[in-house]
Amino acid sequence: MSFAKDSKLQIIEKEIEDADCAQAFLSGLIHSSGTITKNAEGVRLDIVTDFQEIFSFLNRLINRLYGEKLSLEISDDYIINKTVYYRIKFPIEISLQVLKDCSIIPSNGELVFISEVDNNLIADDETKKNFIKGAYIGCATSSIKLSELGSQSPTTGYHVEFASHKLEFLEGLKAILEHFNIVSKIVSRKKIYVLYLKDSEAIKDLLALVGAEQSVLDLSDEMAKRDLRNTVNRQVNCINANINKTVEASLKQIQAINYINKKIGLESLPEDLQEVAVLRLANPQESMEELLKLSTINLTKSGLNHRFRKILKIADILRGN
Repeated sequence: MSFAKDSKLQIIEKEIEDADCAQAFLSGLIHSSGTITKNAEGVRLDIVTDFQEIFSFLNRLINRLYGEKLSLEISDDYIINKTVYYRIKFPIEISLQVLKDCSIIPSNGELVFISEVDNNLIADDETKKNFIKGAYIGCATSSIKLSELGSQSPTTGYHVEFASHKLEFLEGLKAILEHFNIVSKIVSRKKIYVLYLKDSEAIKDLLALVGAEQSVLDLSDEMAKRDLRNTVNRQVNCINANINKTVEASLKQIQAINYINKKIGLESLPEDLQEVAVLRLANPQESMEELLKLSTINLTKSGLNHRFRKILKIADILRGN
C-alpha cells in the first residue's frame, strides 16, 4: 500500500459529526475531485477517485446531511496508467443543493463552477482542517516510500503534492496551509497546477493536521532510518578513504624499501631506518597505528612517519630525482 493511501485510510477512520466541518470536508473533496454533468434529468455531481474506500465514509456523511445514498460505478474508461478510477454518483435530487451548500456554484443555482475557496465556509480552524482533509483525499499523492532499516535500496525524497486544473483552488488551499504555518509552493506542470511540499517537517505537520497520526509516526521512523543509513554510509566512506590512503602509503614505502635494497642494500641504511624498513616489509598491509603496536621501537606516530619520509627521500635520490 502506498504512503498516501495509508494516510487517507487513517483520515476516514473518524466520522465527521459536525455539520459545518462536514460541509467544509465536502467542499475540499469536490474542489479536488468533483465533476458536474447536466442532462435531461438534471444536474449531477460525481466524485472521480482511485480511493475506493472513501465511498462508504462519504455515503454515511451524505446520509446524515441529506438523507440520501450514493452509488458507485467503475468502467474501463476510468483506468489510467493501470490505476482504476471510480465514480461516486450523487443523486440528482440533492446534487444541486450540495453544490450550493459547498460554495461550488453560486447560491442562485447558476451552473458556474467557482474555483475560489469560500472563506465563509472555513471560518474557523476546525472547518479549515476538514477542508484540507477533503482536498487531501481528493487529489493528494506522495512519492514517499517507507524502507526497512537494513535495506540498501535507494529511497525517494519526501514529497507530497496536490494536483488540480484550478489554480484558484490551489491558491486558496495554500493560504489555508499557511494559516497553520505549513509552507508549500505551486508550480505549473503541463496542463495542470501542482501544490507541493518537500520539507519532511512540513509534511509531518500536514499529516498531523488531517488526522493521520500513524503516518506521522511512520514518517518520523523513516527519517530516523535514513539519517542512520546516511551516517553509516558516511562512516563507511570515511573508513574506505582511510584504507585507500593506508594502502597507497604502504605501497610507496615498500617500493622505496625494495629499491634501496636492490641498489645499495638495506644494511647501508642507518640502524633506525633499517628497523622501520624491516617492520614495514613484514607488515605490508598494516596502518601506522598498527605498526607502532607491533614494533618494539619506542616511537610516536609522528616519529615513525619521519623515518619513512627519510627512506622515501633516499629512494628518490638513488633514482636520480
